[in-house]
Amino acid sequence: MTENVIPLFKDPQEEPTAVAVSEPVKPVRVWKRTGRAVVGAVTHERTKGAGRIVVRHSSYVLGGTRIVTRRAWDGRTGARYERLLRAAEAAGNYEAAGDWEERLHRFRDQRHKRRMDLLMAPEKLVKGAAYGAGGGLGALIALGVALAIANKDASDIVTPLMAFVELIRLLVTLVTVLWGPLVAVGPWLALVGVWAVGRHRNAAPQWALPTHTRSSDAGAPITPSIVVTALRDLGVAPLRKAIKEMGDAGAAMLGPIRIAGCGVEVDVTLPSGVSTEEVQGRRRKLAENLARHQHEVFITIPEAAHTVRLWIADSGALDEPIGPSPLVTDETMTADYTKGKAPWGQDLRGDAAELSAYQRHVLITGKSNQGKTAALRSLALWLALDRRVEFRIADLKGVGDWGMFDGLATVLIQGPTDEHVIDATEMVEAVVAEMERRIQAPPGTKFTPLICVVDEAQVAFMCPAVGEGKDKRPYGGSKATSRYFMAVRKIHNQGRAVDVLMWEGTQDPTDQNLPKLVREGAHTRVSLVLGTESQSRMALGDSAVDGGAAPHLLRQGLDKGTVVVASDGIKIPAGQPSITVRTHFIDDAAATAIAERAKNLRDGVTTLAAVVDDGEERDALADIATVLGDTPRVLTADVLKRLSTLSENTYGSWTPGDLKRVLEDAGAEPYKSDGRMVVGRERVARALTNRDTDGSASA
Repeated sequence: MTENVIPLFKDPQEEPTAVAVSEPVKPVRVWKRTGRAVVGAVTHERTKGAGRIVVRHSSYVLGGTRIVTRRAWDGRTGARYERLLRAAEAAGNYEAAGDWEERLHRFRDQRHKRRMDLLMAPEKLVKGAAYGAGGGLGALIALGVALAIANKDASDIVTPLMAFVELIRLLVTLVTVLWGPLVAVGPWLALVGVWAVGRHRNAAPQWALPTHTRSSDAGAPITPSIVVTALRDLGVAPLRKAIKEMGDAGAAMLGPIRIAGCGVEVDVTLPSGVSTEEVQGRRRKLAENLARHQHEVFITIPEAAHTVRLWIADSGALDEPIGPSPLVTDETMTADYTKGKAPWGQDLRGDAAELSAYQRHVLITGKSNQGKTAALRSLALWLALDRRVEFRIADLKGVGDWGMFDGLATVLIQGPTDEHVIDATEMVEAVVAEMERRIQAPPGTKFTPLICVVDEAQVAFMCPAVGEGKDKRPYGGSKATSRYFMAVRKIHNQGRAVDVLMWEGTQDPTDQNLPKLVREGAHTRVSLVLGTESQSRMALGDSAVDGGAAPHLLRQGLDKGTVVVASDGIKIPAGQPSITVRTHFIDDAAATAIAERAKNLRDGVTTLAAVVDDGEERDALADIATVLGDTPRVLTADVLKRLSTLSENTYGSWTPGDLKRVLEDAGAEPYKSDGRMVVGRERVARALTNRDTDGSASA
């Protein structure tokens, strides 16, 4: 704003000073002030509250009138039966449709009979009136005669008749007096009646209802009327119109409400013109209409056509823990890779959720710190209780989450650096070599299960390291030149046939850190909470998400350990592509105890921190001592297996004869124990001590 400066002189000797004078404020025009006042009055909270009251009670009257009219119309016509008949036909329930058609015919026959009776009513009414008048007059005269005889007065003969006439006159007087007020009050009574009906049915927009009415149903039991009202107010115009036309029979679109664990389940057959996607896309609003939180309502697609299945949790039930794992509480539990199932957690219905690992590659993904490693590790801990299963594990987080598998896994790599990724890649490539050896074995050969686990696999896919020497291929990446990517793909393609399986855990899937070919190669796809629907599609596949799977709608932090599973290895309700499971959490102390039980089932396992470079010259006797570890004696077959793990290129083709030759040359020949050939640790250690340094048995 510009200012006018006016000089003032107090004294001729003084310097002039300046006083700032602001320009005059322009007055606000009347129409602007009026407009602001009107807008303020209209938007004031009291005005809004008054408007809601007017709309609410007007809607009560209109809705109550509509409901009463529909009830009257349904009572006079067969409209109700016709609606139920159409609903049964739409649901494909032709038996119920036939029953409703029979009831409709019976109603029409009875209505026709009543109408024919009405046609004959005037004649019957006249005859009845004549007979009644004659009989009544005769009775009154007979009563008068009896009274006259008793009183010996002939005038008493007409006394009863005159008393009856006086009664009629009194009734006419009463009607004359009351008729006016009744005519004046009657419409208002009718208005109050329809208002009461509308208020009872909450026949007003949701936003116009009072706050206590909208929130008072929180946690209330789910009833058919609540479900129908929630669907009606979902914001789908064809659905709302169809429910209004159904009137009181709106619940005909619902199947029976069944108790399902910590909630209820109901199938909803949608009317024509309403798609299942429209209902799925309004999950939040449906939950609010049901007085539930969004995570307490799940919408899936069952087998029946044009139907959605709603599972509605009891308020707050999903925030309660599910209890410890049977692996922790039952110390006698064992596992069976072929026929058993891991006690993984509970589904939303509260039933035990068990997962089979037999010949199934596993992929678990989700956001960081949501229980991904714990969920994957609990499966491995259960499977470790089958002594036949061999584990080779790379933990690319490297904070000790898999440390209890030291002495249980034949290979355990722990660390996030490029060197650890290189070791993990070579481990997976060694698994590929073992898979190819098994594939080339004679038909009918039986193999023990081999599980290759890579946790935080996104570190491997994003690794920038490149090979040295002649092999310049990158270790990471998602192209055919990537060593890790190609090794995983080979296991996915052929591993399950010879019980060589790949388990991976990864964070926040993208096309870069979890390539499409890798994620689609997994038979069991599991997801914890994710950020977007596109990530959910990467984790579980399009068909699972289209069928209602929504890990992106789980609550970060609050739904830790809750997973959505798409697999044929777990029992999934018929017609659904996935199931939501709340997994048991096994902490590090309990996991260590379970791992110790698994170690006790084995003869002793030497865990390697890396797969040895096959290009080195090997000292066979020293390698045998290495794989024996602290175990006093190990079966020769297990020694061969451990040597192959140590260096596939050197020992992968060894036979029991090769092992026996090296040990006999060193003076540590195998011997029988309990009828089986074993290698003794003391003999090998003594041979290493006594041999000449120039006479080492190199492979």
